[in-house]
Amino acid sequence: MNKTPFLSDKVAIITGASSGIGRAVALEMARCGARIALAARRASALQEVADGVQAAGGEALVVPTDVSRRDQVERLVRDTLARWGRVDVLVSNAGLYVRRPIAELSVEEIEQSLAVNFYGGLYAVLAILPYLLQRHSGHIILVTSMDGKKGLPSDAPYVSAKFALTGFGDVLRQELRGSGINVTTVLPGRVDTPMIDDLGVPWISAKIPPETVARAIVSVLHRPRPEIIVPWQTKILVYLNTLSPRLGDWAVRRFRLSGWEKVKRA
Repeated sequence: MNKTPFLSDKVAIITGASSGIGRAVALEMARCGARIALAARRASALQEVADGVQAAGGEALVVPTDVSRRDQVERLVRDTLARWGRVDVLVSNAGLYVRRPIAELSVEEIEQSLAVNFYGGLYAVLAILPYLLQRHSGHIILVTSMDGKKGLPSDAPYVSAKFALTGFGDVLRQELRGSGINVTTVLPGRVDTPMIDDLGVPWISAKIPPETVARAIVSVLHRPRPEIIVPWQTKILVYLNTLSPRLGDWAVRRFRLSGWEKVKRA
C-alpha cells in the first residue's frame, strides 16, 4: 500500500528557486507532493524548474520576482494565495554573493548585498506572517550561511547580510514560540552553486551538492528544529570561534577557509 506523500496537502513559497539550493529544494519537496510557488528573477529558468517539479509529482506556480523589491515579494504571496488559497511553508533562499576586501569596498556593494540577502528575506517574512499567525500554523525557513556565524576575509558584504538574517531568524523563532509557527535557520557551508563557481576552496571545506542542503531542509519540515548546519564538519569552526575568536581566526587562516579566486582561462 502506497503512503501519501507527507507534503501532499502543503503549499510552499521558495525564493531563489531558479538554480542551486532553491531548485534542489523545489524538486525534493515536489517528490513529497508539495505545491510550490517558484520565485526568482529569470522566468525562463523558473519554467524549467516548474517542469521538473511537475515531473516529480508536485504542482508549480511560476512567479518572476526580484526579492529586493518589497512590492514584488508581496505580490508573490498574494499570487500564491490566489492560486491555492493557503501557504504553509516559506523557504527564503534568494542570495547574492558579493565578495570584496573592506579596504576596496563601496557602500553601494554593501547595500546591494543587504537588499537581496537580508531585505529579501525580511520582506517575505513580513508579507506571509499575518496569514500564518491567523492560521496558527506554518514553517518559515531562512537559508542564511555559515558566513552568518563566522565572518571570512573578503566576504564582508555577504557576511554583513547573513549575520543580519541569522540574528533576525533567532529573534523571530523566540517571538513565535507557542504560536504554532516553526522557524528554522539553515546555515550551509560552501555549496556547489553558480553563485560561487569562480571561488576555489580547500578540501576541508569542499563544496557540497545543493541536494544535500535540500534534503536537510525537507527533513526539518517533517521534524522541526531551530537550526541546521550542513555539512556537520562546519560546526567545528563554530565551536572553535565560540571558545575563542582568536582560535577561530587561526583556523580560517590555517585552512584558507576564505577561498580564492580561480584563474579564468582565455
